[in-house]
Amino acid sequence: MKHLLASAALGALVLATPMATTDAWAETPDDQLVIAMTLNNVLTLDPAAITGGETVQILNNVYDALAELNPETKELEPRIAESWEIAEDGMSVTFNLRDDVTFASGNPLTAEDVAWSMKRALELNLASASGFKSRGFESDKADEYFVAQDDHTFVLNLPQQDDPKLLIMTLTQAGAGSILDKELVLENEQDGDMGQAWLTNNSAGSGAYVLTDWRSNEHVILTRNENFWGDAPEMRRVLMRHMPESQSQRLALEQGDIDIGYSLSKPDLTALQDNPDVTVETVPSAGFYYLAVSMKDERFANRKVREALRYLIDYDGINTAIMPFFGVEYKRNINSHAFGVLPQPDYELDVEKAKALLAEAGYPDGFDTTIRVISTQQFLDSATAIQGTLAQAGIDAEIITGDGGQIYGAMRERDFELLVGRGGGGRLPHPDSNLRALAYNPDNSQDAGLTNFQGWRTSFYDEELNTMIENALIEGDTGEQIQMYHDIQRYMDELVMSIQPFSERVVTAAYQDDVDGVIVDVWTSRVEDVVKDR
Repeated sequence: MKHLLASAALGALVLATPMATTDAWAETPDDQLVIAMTLNNVLTLDPAAITGGETVQILNNVYDALAELNPETKELEPRIAESWEIAEDGMSVTFNLRDDVTFASGNPLTAEDVAWSMKRALELNLASASGFKSRGFESDKADEYFVAQDDHTFVLNLPQQDDPKLLIMTLTQAGAGSILDKELVLENEQDGDMGQAWLTNNSAGSGAYVLTDWRSNEHVILTRNENFWGDAPEMRRVLMRHMPESQSQRLALEQGDIDIGYSLSKPDLTALQDNPDVTVETVPSAGFYYLAVSMKDERFANRKVREALRYLIDYDGINTAIMPFFGVEYKRNINSHAFGVLPQPDYELDVEKAKALLAEAGYPDGFDTTIRVISTQQFLDSATAIQGTLAQAGIDAEIITGDGGQIYGAMRERDFELLVGRGGGGRLPHPDSNLRALAYNPDNSQDAGLTNFQGWRTSFYDEELNTMIENALIEGDTGEQIQMYHDIQRYMDELVMSIQPFSERVVTAAYQDDVDGVIVDVWTSRVEDVVKDR
């Protein structure tokens, strides 16, 4: 522990050093990676309780998982599990673990640690439990689900018919999939809390780094794990600095005081693109920017009205003028990185076609309505652009702004007409991840209160589509499963869904040009392979 305290003190000293203010180009140390990001949402570092991409970005470097998603292809790849076998009936997965892994503490990592970590997440019933509970796992049956067959064989038993691939993808995520050092955590247990208090600001992982210091809304310091089972990271220390202001991140990048900047605004990213010493990289992420309708409103329950709206979005104009660094033109309800996704449909802004559809629906002169939108710039600008194209077809839409609680609260209450928002699942590269969020709705009654389903929020219900989604999930033949997802997308095109994406979400980071191995997407980001080419 003494060496950790010493590292924390040294790291804090480095952080306290003022940023360079001269015109001379500064450089961060060759063996130290300095990242600027927003740490407002980092409330705990206990894997069982974490929420938000920033916390995932931290813990991906501290904890290992059985498998990982390739950042570029989104394919499943081994990590702590060298291999796995799915049972013929699809109701269990057997993982064969590496035999050379130790935790940072020096304790060996065994299948018992894997089983205990997952039981802990489920039984504590905090944020990370949702990854299991949404798949039918129940806390009082945890011992049946998570089984250590021997030291290096872990068996995951499914509680119900599901797609085992989707469960493995779930276990790649920091939180539900994080493997903890059972012995170390229980040594620090307080009043039966399974180490929750201690893990708030300590770590018990086997990842490339160890949590050395966390100061809320100031910084996180990670130090190289000398017991790491993989190749030793070139970066000895990682400093994650709380720097929420985009202009501060831009200045720090220009002066060489940081290596990587997240949370940069469009103007600053645009300016950095012209800097030969800085790389600006944009990659696909989860979910969409979309126009949603409430089908409680008889106008939007009319399929031809929804189809008219499909032709009253200037997809190209919005994505060219408003969405750079935030989104790219996209029209499907399944993310581009999911398997089985079809090419994008060919509809585009066509006011005359929309007018004809509105006339067929009984609204030749259009109608008055409202668009709810949060006041963040790219949302508001998109809503304003849609307001303009709706007007060309006679639809007079008043924009109502508010914060996230007000706007999405109205959606959760099913008390809106039109809404420009962002969401739709997709953190996992599986079609079901999007379909459950956007299309599936098992009970459309108001009393059901299924606010996690955006199909329910928009009062969209189609029993045949529900059945198609359920059947595709449990199809064991990969080729047949892909065909079923193709059929679902074509059927959704015919239905005209209540949520129409106009942009697929992307994430953007800027980093020094001599820094290699940066993974921009926070959900798969690890820095163990980052090097500085100096």
